[in-house]
Amino acid sequence: MSELLHEQLTGDIIGAAITVLNELKPGLDEKVYENALVLELIARGHNVDQQRRFPVHYRGRSVGTLVPDLIVDDTVIVDTKVVTTFNDNHMSQMIGYLTITKLQVALLIDFKHAKLKWKRVVR
Repeated sequence: MSELLHEQLTGDIIGAAITVLNELKPGLDEKVYENALVLELIARGHNVDQQRRFPVHYRGRSVGTLVPDLIVDDTVIVDTKVVTTFNDNHMSQMIGYLTITKLQVALLIDFKHAKLKWKRVVR
């Protein structure tokens, strides 16, 4: 059986998210979960960049800025959600984030339900 890319780190991020959800419970705003997840990941010894800005260029000209929720250990993008289900727009957004940041793994994490849901996106 092959290993998943950044398996240990993504497992720790998911574990931290489960801890946050178990303590805060579902029903809160995405930003609340994002902020709590930052604190939990830092407590676990991770480096977390929240809302880091990435310039987006097209044909050598600036066309905007990309702002992922979290980047953990300069390796994994984390996007917190409070949604009924992940959809194609969420997946496309993560692929765009991975392309611009040149990272390889993103996690969509959904705090809407009593049981945490997540989706790995790999470029």
